[in-house]
Amino acid sequence: MSAFSPAVFRPRLSRPSWLSPKVFRTEVLAGLVVALALIPEAISFSILAGVDPRVGLFASFTMAVTISICGGRPAMISAATGAIALIVAPLARDHGLDYLIAAVILGGLLQVLLAVLGVAKLMRFIPRSVMVGFVNSLAILIFAAQVPYLIGVPWLVYPMVAVALVIMVVLPRLTKAVPAPLVAIVVLTVVTVVAGFAVPTVGDQGALPDSLPVLGLPQIPYTVATLQVIAPYALGIALVGLMESLMTAKLVDDITDTGSNKTRESWGQGVANIVTGFFGGMGGCAMIGQTMINVKAAGARTRLSTFLSGVFLLILVVSLGDVVARIPMAALVAVMIIVAVSTFDWHSVAPATLRRMPWGELAVMTFTVAAVLITHNLAIGVIFGVLTAMVIFARRVAHMVEVTSVLDPDETTRIYSVHGELFFASSNDLVHQFDYAGDPDRVIIDMSHAHVWDASSVAALDAITTKYASRGKTVEIIELNQSSARIHGTLAGQLGVGH
Repeated sequence: MSAFSPAVFRPRLSRPSWLSPKVFRTEVLAGLVVALALIPEAISFSILAGVDPRVGLFASFTMAVTISICGGRPAMISAATGAIALIVAPLARDHGLDYLIAAVILGGLLQVLLAVLGVAKLMRFIPRSVMVGFVNSLAILIFAAQVPYLIGVPWLVYPMVAVALVIMVVLPRLTKAVPAPLVAIVVLTVVTVVAGFAVPTVGDQGALPDSLPVLGLPQIPYTVATLQVIAPYALGIALVGLMESLMTAKLVDDITDTGSNKTRESWGQGVANIVTGFFGGMGGCAMIGQTMINVKAAGARTRLSTFLSGVFLLILVVSLGDVVARIPMAALVAVMIIVAVSTFDWHSVAPATLRRMPWGELAVMTFTVAAVLITHNLAIGVIFGVLTAMVIFARRVAHMVEVTSVLDPDETTRIYSVHGELFFASSNDLVHQFDYAGDPDRVIIDMSHAHVWDASSVAALDAITTKYASRGKTVEIIELNQSSARIHGTLAGQLGVGH
């Protein structure tokens, strides 16, 4: 063959990692485990939203399958969630299912729009302390959600949960060929059926569907009045869904030491909600608990596990509903307890860590956890945590502005040198660091080591020059950097200081 043969330059197609037999087996089993864990969750969230269990189950199927194709974070699970259920519950109660579905579709469209506008870039403004608070509060919520299944139940539930926990702790030390959660679920189900134990099962949570979801449009009047009704709920779906999904994607990035496309994940969530709405689902976003099962407990890393979790879910509830209904809730509770324990960042609350951590970081983490636990809303907790971090940062930086001065040899000019970042918090103290009465007739303010960020800083400089002028003294501001000179030149003398 000639060295210049076109065949030499033919590009090699990379083989998807999930085609490897070992990876394929891991992804398939992970998808099955997640599907089993999704069923009671989806039913519970449907009840929380005030709709038929099929609405939540169909939403979990369409969300998982669509996001596996459109999403930017492989191995992350999206389905019907409690956060979205809380948002849409009043709409379903007051206006019915069709209005809920319309809000889900509109919410998906808003998510696509926000993705195009670059909302994913805002993730860079979330501090690590907020992320730690997010993870820890998530773990607490996951554990707390299991408590109702352990209260007022037959005594057999407790040893069954204990056995499942032992299986999931011990089995991974012996072999990882099969996910320990799947083994625990199968073992407890077989024992329950064979022994005829009367314990709560998946079937007790609600009726499972016996048909496939159908494509259709919500039966609502397409008017401005309808838009006014659904728009606030759609905006809530869009914002909360994106925040939880992007935070979960970042968490999976850290766990797997891999990156992900947050912009693609943002519009992928929107597409998934649009598809879910057209198939009559209640909408959703990333499911953190099920994602942790998929990534940490089952070891999945590709889109295949996400896709199969949705496919298996539909097969299980439609074709094997009678079998799935007999799975004891004790098995699924044990799985979620393991997820909660493994999700919590125990290092963050270790005494050695607490002694070394700055008080501001501890405050942000604590406030984030407290806000989530009080509101049961992860998005509100993150917003509160970020705002707290901003306040603490502004307070800290506000005291980092330093003013020094020297008198020239002939004692006719006082030269002040300003060091630090001038913005609304720090510039307030700047005015009080000059000796207006005692300074000579000429004052120079050297800004070579400072930066002017906002109108408050320009107003502070105007106030200084005004105070000197009222005493017949002149002020010269020198050495402004290019950005500072631009904002100062635009606003100086235009802010009404002293009038």
